[in-house]
Amino acid sequence: MSAIPSVDLSDFLSGDPTRKEKFIKEIGQAFEEIGFVALGGHFLSEELVENLYSEIKKFFDLPQKTKDKYEIEGIGGQRGYTSFGKEHAKGRKEGDLKEFWHFGQYVANDPKLEAQYPANVTVEELPKFNEVGKETYKMLEKTAKYVLRALALHLNLDENYFDEFIKNGNSILRPIHYPPITSEPKNAVRAAAHGDINLITLLMGAHGKGLQVKNHDGEWVDAIARPDQLMINVGDMLSRLSNNRLKSTIHQVVNPPKALWGTSRYSIPFFMHPISEMPLNCLENCIDSENPKEYEDITAGAFLHERLIELGLIKA
Repeated sequence: MSAIPSVDLSDFLSGDPTRKEKFIKEIGQAFEEIGFVALGGHFLSEELVENLYSEIKKFFDLPQKTKDKYEIEGIGGQRGYTSFGKEHAKGRKEGDLKEFWHFGQYVANDPKLEAQYPANVTVEELPKFNEVGKETYKMLEKTAKYVLRALALHLNLDENYFDEFIKNGNSILRPIHYPPITSEPKNAVRAAAHGDINLITLLMGAHGKGLQVKNHDGEWVDAIARPDQLMINVGDMLSRLSNNRLKSTIHQVVNPPKALWGTSRYSIPFFMHPISEMPLNCLENCIDSENPKEYEDITAGAFLHERLIELGLIKA
């Protein structure tokens, strides 16, 4: 069905050392070879997923004037609504054919970070929207924590290496609506070829054709998950940290065949970001004579700022 390997998080959580080691090996190999896996055994219930999609569709169906009041100026689209065509891929001028919403971190016991992050935006018209979004955010963050623990072990680090950096991290849950295409797009696609900025991305909604991944031979392959799976990929931050041992793979969302232009597509990525202070300096155990250091030292916060400028979401 898909060229993307499948793994099951319940192997890692089983308490069985053999199953745990199997998961670490499988996800590590997949992330070194293509940078994507389809993951089962996560913490999202079927009911939560159904509720989230229901609320998301209700929001994007609201009148444009209503949605526009949730587009907050001056915060680079980090919270609330971003209207159609505003974001573009690095190096492109054409805006992607999408609109989206951002839920951000729910900071616990850290007033300094609470003041640093923009506040989440409450949709007054939909009483369950924010509650369901928060619950989904928490469950995806929990899933990502265990994936990163497995990757820490794969990289010969302490299992809890990432824990201090992702607690209260600057992660984003982004429900995306790709509206029906009404006329021939001029050089624009639903999401142009790009790599993600963050550590890892957990994607809901990769259940039909559309998402494509570029393999090491430069070929585009379809990335399709089962309804009970999340698609997970390596972001640029983790690629830098591992000196490109774990691959941040270029991917895109292509326009559907013309017969399906009248249909909407929804997908919901969770971008796992660390706190801004996390150093992304290449790990010493990923550098050797065959793999010299590829990247300059930088913090996660400085790297994110650079990329938001390149994406056109904030001004330099």
